[in-house]
Amino acid sequence: MAEKVTFKVFRFNPEKDKKPYYQDFEVEIRKPGMMVLDGLNQIRWEMDGTLAFRRSCREGVCGSDGLNINGVNMLSCITHISDLKPPIVIQPLPSLPVVKDLVVDLTDFMNKFFLVKPYLITYSPPPDKERLQTPEERKKLDGLYECILCACCSTSCPSYWADPEYLGPSALLNSARFILDSRDEGADERFEIINDRHGVWRCHTILNCIEACPKLLNPTEAIGELKKILIKKKF
Repeated sequence: MAEKVTFKVFRFNPEKDKKPYYQDFEVEIRKPGMMVLDGLNQIRWEMDGTLAFRRSCREGVCGSDGLNINGVNMLSCITHISDLKPPIVIQPLPSLPVVKDLVVDLTDFMNKFFLVKPYLITYSPPPDKERLQTPEERKKLDGLYECILCACCSTSCPSYWADPEYLGPSALLNSARFILDSRDEGADERFEIINDRHGVWRCHTILNCIEACPKLLNPTEAIGELKKILIKKKF
């Protein structure tokens, strides 16, 4: 007989529920290495087709299945059930409006991402071929470009919870990705956006974002680099 693990899943349908509640499901461990997403699929396909959650690539690349699992933000598709202490409590990402069950509204998160202009800005005439970088210049972008916009870092940040206008670690990491790019000429535009109490200075180095990032990135370090640049520009 297959081993079973209890999933305690957050449920809330704003159209009919007065308040959220938790529902227990017994998930069968049918193969070694089952992920939390496998368990959620088992619930929806075999037990309750009304359960709502996002998923796509199943490979930790698309970032669509960020959830709060046993109190920590992570991707369900790359989180092994065997690594978690049962019962496994599954909740939507904190601080964002719940659309239904485990699905949250990412509008505010994405608006802040686009606010920092996450694209190459240039004013000089384009070269005949590509804009070149030295290997050393390219290496500076390691740990910055890999962000998959899963929102795990920002929604794990107490400063993000407390300040609705705070850009958050994800948006600031992505601003650093272009500010530190040798080909980019839009740093001053971005500094005008992030150099205030709702930008880099709202980060209090709590470090939750580092623990939550499924790509092992360090938003706190990136924000620290931006602070150093701003201080040097001032003095």
